[in-house]
Amino acid sequence: MFARTKIHTVLAAAALLAFTAMTPNAFAGVGHADGDKHGHSSGLPMGAPGETADVDRTIEIIMYDNYYEPEDLDVTPGETIRFVLKNAGEFVHEFNIGTAEMHVAHGPEMMMMMEHGVLEADRINWEAAEAMQKSMGHGMHKEANSVLLEPGESGELVWKFARTDNLEFACNVPGHYDSGMMGEIKFKSQ
Repeated sequence: MFARTKIHTVLAAAALLAFTAMTPNAFAGVGHADGDKHGHSSGLPMGAPGETADVDRTIEIIMYDNYYEPEDLDVTPGETIRFVLKNAGEFVHEFNIGTAEMHVAHGPEMMMMMEHGVLEADRINWEAAEAMQKSMGHGMHKEANSVLLEPGESGELVWKFARTDNLEFACNVPGHYDSGMMGEIKFKSQ
């Protein structure tokens, strides 16, 4: 396990450096005013935030550099799952439920957060998030299908699943998804 963690850490660091070298103009004009093109859950048939009282089961997800444990999930349509999340890596990581297309669409928003100093490799800069909020109208996203955690932090997410093709859980911190930090959500028959 140690060798895999070190390899993924090196891959994540290399991907992070490659992404931060991109020009800021590559993502000019990205913002929430253009509708929800950022990989969030609104208006999509993939499910909805669940109620704690309706939880069918709890799944613990450990986020490492740059993979999840478990690596894939089996769910039943209509099932409400409480995810207990732990970032055991050295970098900031996200647990985001969405389709592959949603994760791609969410990437520029995460890049913008990095470019404005909100996301640092190993921490969330809340002062920069506040400054970005004041200057641009958004700084730190808080979405029902997503949890962003610093190293050592824990969090929870409750989600009621609807059957959706191509559904994944992924980390959209720049470079992490491309380095393989994603897992497939497979639907079981009821």
